[in-house]
Amino acid sequence: MSADLTQIHNIGYRNYDGPRLGRAYARRSLYSQSLRGSYGLGRSAKSKILPMILFAVMCVPAAIMVAVAVATKSNDLPVEYTRYAIFTQALIALYLAAQAPQSVSRDLRFKTVPLYFSRPIERFDYVVAKYGAMASALFILTAAPLLVLYIGSLLAKMDFADQTKGFGQGLVSVALLSLLFGGLGLVMAALTPRRGFGVAAVIATLTITYGAVSTVQAIAFETGSSGAVQWLGLFSPITLIDGVQTAFLGATTSFPGSAGPSAGVGVVYLLVVLALILGSYAVLMRRYRKVGL
Repeated sequence: MSADLTQIHNIGYRNYDGPRLGRAYARRSLYSQSLRGSYGLGRSAKSKILPMILFAVMCVPAAIMVAVAVATKSNDLPVEYTRYAIFTQALIALYLAAQAPQSVSRDLRFKTVPLYFSRPIERFDYVVAKYGAMASALFILTAAPLLVLYIGSLLAKMDFADQTKGFGQGLVSVALLSLLFGGLGLVMAALTPRRGFGVAAVIATLTITYGAVSTVQAIAFETGSSGAVQWLGLFSPITLIDGVQTAFLGATTSFPGSAGPSAGVGVVYLLVVLALILGSYAVLMRRYRKVGL
């Protein structure tokens, strides 16, 4: 192009003179936005319906138990803190199946992940923010009914030390469950940009494995192979949590025959849980190495 045809147009853009907050701020913002989105906050009214209903349904049984305990002046709650998440596992699985794909599948489907990485944010920041938000959302879902039980037990004037100890054990249990389920749910959802496939994958991972393991455990117990029951629990996420809290948190197991894993086998359960959590993080990092290009 010749020099006499060259022109410079000033279209009014101004330089940014504000503070440059960097990666840490971007990571916190993505975490906050993802956590709020897990309960439909900042989204349409339709997006709030399912997570809020599931949250309420999680807390209602705890409130009923508290009301009965207060009315009957009971000395104990009808369910242990560590058992509540086991009893409500279907609701937890449904919540995760609905929200994990919402958290990551849309970014994959609409190819917005490279836009995130065009800002001062890296693959590590994206994965940590999404993983942390999903685990936090699950922790809120599972810890809220435990708080209702704890407050109710104090109102019923149950033993403070026993209830506080049980409440603490329950929080440790659901924190571990949240990390495990959150990682597995995001991995399943991140494998496909199709939300429906992600929902089906999460449900299959959590519910079908539990049903299969529980059935095989029952068969093993009935046929006299009670020693195999505790090892079979390694093949389902919910039985893994059951085994860990039975071995280390004094929980009552749901395994057939009430023969939960011993402390020695419990170490294996804990190692498998930690391996799955770290493995989920590694798979997500590998997944977003490709889609972030």
